[in-house]
Amino acid sequence: MATAQETHTYPGDLNDVPGWFWPLDQVLFSWFLERQERRGTRGDLLELGAYLGKSAILLGHHLRAGESLTVCDLFETEPPDAANRAEAAKSYSTLTRQAFERNYLSFHDTLPRIVQDVSSTITDEVGPGSCRFAHIDASHLYEHVRGDIGAARELLLPDGIVVLDDFRSEHTPGVAVAAWEAVLNRGLRPVCLSSQKLYGTWGDPEPVQEELLAALRGRDDVAVTVEQAAGHRLVRTRAQGKRLQPPSLPPSRHPAPAAAHPKAGSVPGRPRPARPAVRAQQVPHRPASRDRARRLALDLLPPAVTRAVRRYRAAQRAKAGGAAQSRP
Repeated sequence: MATAQETHTYPGDLNDVPGWFWPLDQVLFSWFLERQERRGTRGDLLELGAYLGKSAILLGHHLRAGESLTVCDLFETEPPDAANRAEAAKSYSTLTRQAFERNYLSFHDTLPRIVQDVSSTITDEVGPGSCRFAHIDASHLYEHVRGDIGAARELLLPDGIVVLDDFRSEHTPGVAVAAWEAVLNRGLRPVCLSSQKLYGTWGDPEPVQEELLAALRGRDDVAVTVEQAAGHRLVRTRAQGKRLQPPSLPPSRHPAPAAAHPKAGSVPGRPRPARPAVRAQQVPHRPASRDRARRLALDLLPPAVTRAVRRYRAAQRAKAGGAAQSRP
């Protein structure tokens, strides 16, 4: 019998990790993180809501010496309230900490710091003003998202970047309300929008927007538009068809297997002998015109008669097939 270890499926690359982290957001995450690195901005990384690790794996590739990645998720822990329990049962029934750790360690030497708890506890675990980048994807419920946004403001550096997932999906109105409330009433300044995520800062968005626009306008696989709303400049980004390629990342420790080895007893380079064909029951050839005439007749008969004829013919075919299988 195979052991549990032998039955695990390991990701060969990031695309093999389940999750809703699309190539455009992979490109944007990488751009923001690399810009911080170019500018010498130091700080930790934070993710509230990790699912099976797809975005956390990318974040882990951007850690530098002395920095840490903290991931907060309930995983299989019982949610604290009925609304959260319903959400977890519907969307995250297969989520386990073991699966997250297995995926993450397929790409990294060590695990991130894991806080297995509700996201409202994160301010007790991470120091204020210590993070340069925070990804919020822990809940779709307004009250929880509102609290997570407040936590991100406390934990981020003045020019840190926060990313709010599912801010515009039709099934997550609570996220939309919390996101735009933060923009209108809580000082959050949008930097850019993708189809799934809002990227913002509590610092000055203009310098980073100008650099982002220059970078994206040099690409032919990302469409960019700029709009004004309620005194905010909104940079909208959209992937152009299937041309957009995600950023290149270090490979998994478990690359996709090579072509299957030949089975025992086979000789490399020599074609396997053809398996003898099973003799089928000989069915006399019927002219196509006769088949068309029969189908037309069935179509013209009353429905009850047509159903009876078809049932009779199906029974005759099944009987003939059973007789053929019973012959030596």
